[in-house]
Amino acid sequence: MEEKKLRDCLVAKTDGKAEPDNILIAGGIRITVIFPNLIRVECGNEKSFCDDATQSVWFRNHGKVDFTFEITKTKIIIKTEKAEFCINKKNGTAVYAKIGDMVSSCDNGENLKGTARTLDRSRGAVPLKDGVISRDGAAVFDDSKSLIMCDDGEVRPRKAKERDIYVFAYGTDYIGAVNALYKITGEVPLVPRFALGNWWSRYKAYTQSEYQNLMLEFKKRDIPLTVATVDMDWHWVDIKKQFPQSGYGKKRPAFWSDGWTGYSWNTELFPDYRGFLKFLHEQGLKVTLNLHPALGIRSFENCYNEAAKAMGLDPAEKKPVNFDITDPQFVNTYFDKAHHPYEDEGVDFWWIDWQQGTKSKLPGLDPLWALNHYHYLDRQRSGKRPLILSRYAGIGSHRYPLGFSGDTVMTWRALDFQPYFTSTASNCGYTWWSHDIGGHCFGKHDDEMYVRWVQFGTFSPIMRLHSNQDPLSGKEPWNYGWDAEMTAERYLRLRHELIPYLYSMNYRTHKFGRALCEPLYYNNPECEGAYKCRNGYMFGS
Repeated sequence: MEEKKLRDCLVAKTDGKAEPDNILIAGGIRITVIFPNLIRVECGNEKSFCDDATQSVWFRNHGKVDFTFEITKTKIIIKTEKAEFCINKKNGTAVYAKIGDMVSSCDNGENLKGTARTLDRSRGAVPLKDGVISRDGAAVFDDSKSLIMCDDGEVRPRKAKERDIYVFAYGTDYIGAVNALYKITGEVPLVPRFALGNWWSRYKAYTQSEYQNLMLEFKKRDIPLTVATVDMDWHWVDIKKQFPQSGYGKKRPAFWSDGWTGYSWNTELFPDYRGFLKFLHEQGLKVTLNLHPALGIRSFENCYNEAAKAMGLDPAEKKPVNFDITDPQFVNTYFDKAHHPYEDEGVDFWWIDWQQGTKSKLPGLDPLWALNHYHYLDRQRSGKRPLILSRYAGIGSHRYPLGFSGDTVMTWRALDFQPYFTSTASNCGYTWWSHDIGGHCFGKHDDEMYVRWVQFGTFSPIMRLHSNQDPLSGKEPWNYGWDAEMTAERYLRLRHELIPYLYSMNYRTHKFGRALCEPLYYNNPECEGAYKCRNGYMFGS
């Protein structure tokens, strides 16, 4: 039985305790001045005040900040060289913030928004969560529900409930606000160079020879690719047919089935999967496989015996190794037995396609956040730059690139929303969205829409062609009319030519906190048109 402690590589390095000289306590209120334009406000009592890092905020000590304060019966006023903050002494809410001539009510009423968990099956716009910038000069980030990060790598509930907010009072210095967010949550990692090229992805049950021939066809047509994605049919999907004695193969809620989760290559489709991976690498491609881990590791999987033993189960009893991301023993087994062997054979990174809700055995812990966090940390063991592809799980998710925006519907309205959605995510520090370029489902074959989507993808953070298995939805350029084909090919080649520039912008994001795609108002905060032109954005420097 494996040791019930997370591997060292799964323990993040954090520094949650703030500079003591920056802290003011007044009754049940504790205020930490982190920067002249950023304060933290906790409302509770001395036992509930939290010095630990949280899921979102990892670093609070950035040196001493000079400030003055005034305490009255009803409020606490903090003044720094850059801003003035007024806090309700009773409940810890922010009453106002002053930045120069700007006065903010700190209610996020004019918040310029951030991003959303997913665009799954959306035919257009979706509501966005708040970001850390606001037109009235100050934005509030509420971290009250965030769990704490422990020294052993696990997350646990806070000792007691408290209000825990951060007030970003940067006026129209939007770039400064986002950079402050990075300083307290962690920088955006460098993404590998290969991620910046063209990706092929399709939800289709390819055979090994079909996929290999498709890659050769792209090469023959001089359409460069850098990433080959294999959707969930890389593993066994028809469980009832393939493993009739297992008792699995049931339909489940929300259109998913027992076959979504799998860790054994489908040898009917991929008779020589090691040779398949070798072939893709010889073509200069990196490989990612799709994961739906919700159903754990079951008795028909190749890795089951070892996984069961590691969990203290008798393999002969064929009891499943249930998915439990709150159990360090399971987390270790999950990586050691189900993922590391395939990584050693050539899988470069994983596409974590979690769609099974936000609840786990630990109240408040979203499995999506935990999967993103642990998968990214685990991949660092290779010594290479880690990468995952997964949905957004809240403030701090920029630490785990890339973002998968979900199953996009093939409509003009969906395409129309994506430029705004992509650049606006910068407002919460999330810079690496990857969309289903061309759309995934529920649309129609449309040459012009396809070309426009490819053009947008060329000037997006990630260029990932994707569709479902519908014969009319394939995103091969030659699947469209001559004009559309030639235009799409030209833009795909342009994307590849842009890789050196994109890599420089990748470094700029990592080092200076500047997104590849930024809203126009970052550089033109006084221009009303910059706010109204939602689909316009700055691409690079």
